[in-house]
Parts: sequence; structure tokens; C-alpha cells
Amino acid sequence: MSSSPVEQPIKPFRQQVAIALKAYLAQDNIENITDAYAALMTEVEKPLLKCVMKFTHDNQSRAAEILGLSRGTLRKKLKEYQLL
Repeated sequence: MSSSPVEQPIKPFRQQVAIALKAYLAQDNIENITDAYAALMTEVEKPLLKCVMKFTHDNQSRAAEILGLSRGTLRKKLKEYQLL
């Protein structure tokens, strides 16, 4: 009998983010948090850019199209996160 792993359905992105945010906000050391939006965007944006660039084989024009950004804005963000 072979034991292959059972694939779990992928939860919608918004559900995954909600789970992560609940865990983040449950931490004891965030009582004085004042920039949750900026912190979240920083944590999400870099891996998003990395994944899309990998998916497009570093084709910036295609990546910008997928992300709904201009190519110039994409380049600015890639530089900001030292991905260029």
C-alpha cells in the first residue's frame, strides 16, 4: 500500500492573510504597534514581487502586466527591495 500525501485544498489568499494577521496580533510584544498597514505591505510585497518575477522568468513587462503596475513602478519596487 503506497502512502502518498493527501493534497489539502489551497485556502483563498484573503483567508490565509486573516489567519496570519490573527496570529500576529495575538503576540504579546505588539501592544504599541502603530504601523500595521506599512508592516503588512512590506512583508507581503517583496515575496509577491519575487514570485511573479520567477513566474515570468524575470520578464519585467509581463510581471508588470500581471501585477497591474507600470513597468517603471515595478522597476522602482524591485530596486526598493533590492531585487534588481
